[in-house]
Amino acid sequence: MDSREYDVVVIGGGIIGLSTAMHLKEDKYPNWRVAVVEKDEELATHQTGHNSGVIHSGIYYRPDSQKARFCVAGVKSLLRFCDENEIEYERCGKVIIAIDESELGRLESLHERGTANGVEGLEMIGPERLKEIEPHVAGIRALWAPGTGIIDYRKVALTYANRFQQAGGDVFTGAAVRRIVRSQGSLVLETETGDLRAKHVINCAGLYADRVAQMMGEGRDVRIIPFRGEYYTLRPERHHLVSGLIYPVPDPRFPFLGVHYTRNIHGQVEAGPNAVLALKREGYRKQDINPAEAMGTFTFPGFWKMSMKHWKTGLGEIYRSYNKRVFVRDLQRLIPEVQAEDLAPGGSGVRAQAVSRDGAILDDFHILRGREAVHVLNAPSPGATSSLAIGEHIVELAAEAFGDA
Repeated sequence: MDSREYDVVVIGGGIIGLSTAMHLKEDKYPNWRVAVVEKDEELATHQTGHNSGVIHSGIYYRPDSQKARFCVAGVKSLLRFCDENEIEYERCGKVIIAIDESELGRLESLHERGTANGVEGLEMIGPERLKEIEPHVAGIRALWAPGTGIIDYRKVALTYANRFQQAGGDVFTGAAVRRIVRSQGSLVLETETGDLRAKHVINCAGLYADRVAQMMGEGRDVRIIPFRGEYYTLRPERHHLVSGLIYPVPDPRFPFLGVHYTRNIHGQVEAGPNAVLALKREGYRKQDINPAEAMGTFTFPGFWKMSMKHWKTGLGEIYRSYNKRVFVRDLQRLIPEVQAEDLAPGGSGVRAQAVSRDGAILDDFHILRGREAVHVLNAPSPGATSSLAIGEHIVELAAEAFGDA
């Protein structure tokens, strides 16, 4: 790849980077020269390709937060996009189950949040209605979200990419950005396959978003801490135990939703995930270790401050990761019939969780606007569901910051 000049280069070929690029070329700036650079040989292979494929409805998030607003708006945009582009999805519905009375207050709070966020069709249900929806679950009360669904997000992301390229955008894969330097009023992105010159950058690098921001001297108070989520899969002969999506009432102190059951668009049923600190940013296996990346985590002051707040939960997640019996016990709280022999090893994903220098786990999306760049520093779940809404928002920020390029 020879040195080429662009108005905007989007770094990161995941679902948010591709949505942003598509919006730039199709809607806002059709005459701008726009490129997407992706370090892997294929697009959408990490958080986009490893998530559970849930179309979230917007229940969990603080009212007026970006997560709440973008998720509720993003669902509508996403389903409309899928209908227009013949992408399969299913609105199978989801139950969030209270196992005992101690969880009823939190369940009611979720109902209030979801209602405040404008989630349609939410319903508090008792055990009889719950058994009609999910005959094999245990629970004394549940929140029923009929609009929650399932989809293949990689297929969505690749459709974004195709639309972007049809509009005249360029996509470069196998082009990891190694350095960004300022030269003659432009940004020179030095990649493994050649240089690109850009007036502006949009950083959607996911697990490496903080690194890209640091290359430009920005975002130093935030660090991406990778958390691996490990799944089991339910053996086919036990698929009948799960009709749709079955979740516990989450712990509000932690940004993860607890182990749950997910029927995916390909007909499999996944059980999990846990949330274990990964020692490599793309550490999908327990044995994946990158000493330099692990050291980057351990030398960040915010990691230790976070650990002091959540050490007990963290140790519990590690214990569950290495002890299938504990994993099964937690799954049995939702479906008592599930046994260890029903579960086969499944896949895993890595969540790019931003943590601030003071140890706070960033709960909302975090998008930083500079004069030369927009940096997406925190966009975990429901990032994929919200991808079209987030892309529109990033383009608005870019228009404010970049002007007419």
